Amino acid sequence: MSFPAQLATKSSPPESTGWLVRISEAFEPVVSEILHGLGSTTRTDLGSEYHLIKTANPKALRNPELARYLRWNLPMDHMWPCSPPKMEGFVEKAAQTLLKKFGSRNPQGIFVGQLNPGSPDPYFKKLASNLRGRALQVFPKLEAEDAEKQNPSVQTLFCLVGREGLFCGMQSPRESNGLYPGGSKFINLDNPQTISRAGAKIAEALHHLIMFRPQLPPDSHWLELGACPGGMTSELLARHQRVTAIDRAPLDARLNGHAGLTFIHSDVAAFRPAPGTVYDAILSDLNGPPQESISHVARYTPFLKPDGLVIFTLKSPRVEDLAAPARLVREVISTARRAGLSLITESHLPHNRHEFTLFFERR
Repeated sequence: MSFPAQLATKSSPPESTGWLVRISEAFEPVVSEILHGLGSTTRTDLGSEYHLIKTANPKALRNPELARYLRWNLPMDHMWPCSPPKMEGFVEKAAQTLLKKFGSRNPQGIFVGQLNPGSPDPYFKKLASNLRGRALQVFPKLEAEDAEKQNPSVQTLFCLVGREGLFCGMQSPRESNGLYPGGSKFINLDNPQTISRAGAKIAEALHHLIMFRPQLPPDSHWLELGACPGGMTSELLARHQRVTAIDRAPLDARLNGHAGLTFIHSDVAAFRPAPGTVYDAILSDLNGPPQESISHVARYTPFLKPDGLVIFTLKSPRVEDLAAPARLVREVISTARRAGLSLITESHLPHNRHEFTLFFERR
């Protein structure tokens, strides 16, 4: 599927006063500052990262200086404060209520998640699955049966359920900042074959990017800067991509001999691609100052094909206020722009810590 460039611009939010916003626990020191910037007049904390707010200025949700901290946002069209475990017939009652309230609004799909997705208690995960299954039975057939098959600009019915009750709203995935309820797809790292957390970061980034441009086809060639120990490399190879990985430290031995991998044991600053080399994408998860990292990306941009992709992890010091990260992001975007890269979008993904993932295209 192909998305026109103008669709990448988020529209103004609906004039709803009630919103559910999700802010990572990594940004706990600045939560109050963020919510104040959103014009929040009341605040109720739900789950571990969700905040139910009222605001007289919902357009503030699209302010880039604030939106980068919002992993998820949703207008509250229906709220049912209750204790689902104590309510007999909760799933059936909730499904029928959703049909009555949202059936005539023709959502493209229905997706239900947990208010506390990291909880070891399987109860609410099962409850969310059962509620979605029953809702799909009572609603007329919906166009989007799979989260990643949604049209990013068409409204979806998203619901979140937890011990605090059921919270639902309709909004497009792009405006909500994710194809899944609560944001991008969360990748479980419990697999013993997982090399590092970085593999989940690039997987989440690629899921997120579906909202803005088609996926790269198999055999696309990636230049990966700062690849050690190989978590991102492994994920790209598993997706049938070719990777030229650069690092001063060796990759995990499990990647040795992989047919799609070329490993350059070198400093990123010293590597020079062979004349005529063209990459489909550049991936940077370099440690160190973000200004230095983006300068390396800029140096390799001439080897990136037109409309080629850059996924850049902006690593920020511990966030104590909103001004310092905003300045870093502006500096990185400015350097990228001078190199011929335009920003597609930015987000804080589930496995990001004090980091933001920025997505660029070569103009």
